[in-house]
Amino acid sequence: MPSDSLVIIPTYNEAHNIGRILTRLMALKLPVDVLVVDDGSPDGTALIVIRHQKEMPGRIHLLKREGKLGLGTAYVAGFKYALKHSYRFIIEMDADFSHDPDDVPRLIEVLQRDESDVAVGSRYHNGISIVNWPLSRLILSYSANLYARIVTGLPIKDTTAGFKAFKREVLETINLDRIKSNGYSFQIEMHYRALKAGFRLKEVSIIFRERTEGVSKMSKSIIFEAIWMVWVLKLRSLINRL
Repeated sequence: MPSDSLVIIPTYNEAHNIGRILTRLMALKLPVDVLVVDDGSPDGTALIVIRHQKEMPGRIHLLKREGKLGLGTAYVAGFKYALKHSYRFIIEMDADFSHDPDDVPRLIEVLQRDESDVAVGSRYHNGISIVNWPLSRLILSYSANLYARIVTGLPIKDTTAGFKAFKREVLETINLDRIKSNGYSFQIEMHYRALKAGFRLKEVSIIFRERTEGVSKMSKSIIFEAIWMVWVLKLRSLINRL
């Protein structure tokens, strides 16, 4: 029986993780389908996905892109795929096990119970729930989220959360072609656009664990983009050009 939920996982050089994360997701009691959006990983990530597709036909999907095109465009491509294939719930998730696959049903169930339109897997909802981050990175992340909340008025503590579930109506309403940001700013933009479109956001506390395999995609450009993007979103909203 096809699932009404699609987990979107953007990848670039995740050969160490992708097979294990797919196995865990396929074993969930609440069935989900998975779409891997791979940006031409030279380490063979896509080949591992293809092997798993043969084991779970119809449940694992692969969108191969030429070159590293960025997180935001990967998710937008995944969102369009989900809408085209009539999924009811669409989930964002990393491939590196910083997000626990067992938390996926918790996010979906919030939407199934109609408690929210966007269920946000939050690192800051009940204190700070982050494992293995250095203090400097923790301070930077917490400060960036506080800054984004003050500027945008978002009613959530983890504005840059990359683990969340949307009802399809949210993605149908948002003009996906107008989203240009990547990295953390992409997450802020999705939350902000959902809020301004009249949808409800609810945080669900999760434990975030720093990756143990592979290389972090964090960079200074991603941080700086998030800093100025909140003002761009605020200005666009004020002049009704969001």
